[in-house]
Amino acid sequence: MAVDEAILQSIGQNRSLPTLRLYAWSPPCLSIGYAQPCADVDRQKLHYFGWDWVRRPTGGRAILHTDELTYSVIAPSTEPRLAGGVLESYQRLSRALLAALFSLGIPAISNPINPPSPPRNTQAICFEVPSNYEIVISGKKLIGSAQARRKEGVLQHGSLPLLGDLTRITGVLVYADESAREEARWRLLAHATTVETVLGRPLSWDAAANAFINAFQSELNLDLLQDELTGQEISAARELVKDKYGHPSWLQRI
Repeated sequence: MAVDEAILQSIGQNRSLPTLRLYAWSPPCLSIGYAQPCADVDRQKLHYFGWDWVRRPTGGRAILHTDELTYSVIAPSTEPRLAGGVLESYQRLSRALLAALFSLGIPAISNPINPPSPPRNTQAICFEVPSNYEIVISGKKLIGSAQARRKEGVLQHGSLPLLGDLTRITGVLVYADESAREEARWRLLAHATTVETVLGRPLSWDAAANAFINAFQSELNLDLLQDELTGQEISAARELVKDKYGHPSWLQRI
């Protein structure tokens, strides 16, 4: 999360180009949304499993980042592909996300909810909560995304679960009792899925990443250049870990 924000800062200072970043997490990490209560997190269970937790700069509910491809798109607000409001720019980026899935043999769609459902704040898990124009396959959510807009520019990031048991997240969240935890497991399986479940076979992170790269280039008319983080971005990310993303004042702000 600190790296995403460091790139956003650098772009706002005209030091970095608009960026598509593809990454994974080690060890697994529970991320909660900007406005999600930290009381949703069972920190004792996280410690038991050896997993991390972080608060995202974007909204939404909890995601367990493991066995997935995570993407972020970071650009100045003047970037034409991110022009308009949140929904308009999200739909534009979704064309690339859908093209990537199609190239992998996954005929997903961007599903409108008319009218959009109100947020169900009683549910702690992102993939349980429907959002307008979310990317689904056979009615189940496959990519969860969120966007933040700052004076420096726009950050959108999201998660594509590749394989594994989606219900693992319920083991590190707080529920009233075990019956409520079990209900959350069933709800999650009813509303979300993984690439492995859809395809009937595992898909490597590299294969998914290459599909994203090709789709973003073709659908958004981009010429992507592979690069490393700059020294300034690395330094800014370290400061953000120390002063923000690893600090109780951010993690426990709510």
